[in-house]
Amino acid sequence: MNNHEIDYKIYGDDMQFVEVELDPNETVIAEAGSLMMMEDGIHMETIFGDGSGGSSGIMGKLFGAGKRLITGESLFMTTFTNQDHGKKHVSFASPYPGKIVPMDLSELGGKIICQKDAFLAAAKGVTVGVEFQRKIGAGFFGGEGFIMQKLEGDGMAFVHAGGTIYKKELTPGELLRVDTGCLVAMTSSVDYNIEMVKGVKTALFGGEGLFFATLRGPGTVWVQSLPFSRLASRVFAAAPGGGGSKDEGSMLGGIFRMLDGD
Repeated sequence: MNNHEIDYKIYGDDMQFVEVELDPNETVIAEAGSLMMMEDGIHMETIFGDGSGGSSGIMGKLFGAGKRLITGESLFMTTFTNQDHGKKHVSFASPYPGKIVPMDLSELGGKIICQKDAFLAAAKGVTVGVEFQRKIGAGFFGGEGFIMQKLEGDGMAFVHAGGTIYKKELTPGELLRVDTGCLVAMTSSVDYNIEMVKGVKTALFGGEGLFFATLRGPGTVWVQSLPFSRLASRVFAAAPGGGGSKDEGSMLGGIFRMLDGD
């Protein structure tokens, strides 16, 4: 394998974190700000670019950083290297309620396409790049935009998504329709497109949006039950001043609404 071979263990249920075990000189890369804790003997370093280790020279680093900037991620990533003589552990936490999904890229064709904020950490050597949607409809109406992330290599990567994660194996020609925000990741063999909801009433009053993603096999797809955008919109709507009210549903809440002018 070209990538560092790392061992790991996932803790928790809804607010998970992954503990990575590093042998001497092994390295794991992670998104900036995802560190939870690390043992003594691990050296942390912020790097410019995607952390794949495959780029050389200033132009290669700038290109790698530019790819991350396009996907809306930070220009920098963090590496954690075991510089001690024994095994050491470093842990990374998920940013919001959901699940951490371990993905062995060597068993998934060496490439995974995922939503741009799904990547959490990976063995050093995994390339975090950009996947452009070839179809204009998928780009403009796909929920995840024209650009998605791609993880390439033959090592272990960790992806995070909201709620419960459902993994489905698609047979050749099998079609699955998914809410555009619920798609987490898919293997490169899956054909991804966007389809408009049929029927004027359904499109305007169905509450599910105008478009959904169509995924055609063969391949593997991962779907989340609670996209962060859906969670954030519900929290914002329920917050005072953001659409909700104090003690909503009670008589006291009605008094507050009158005082607030609602």
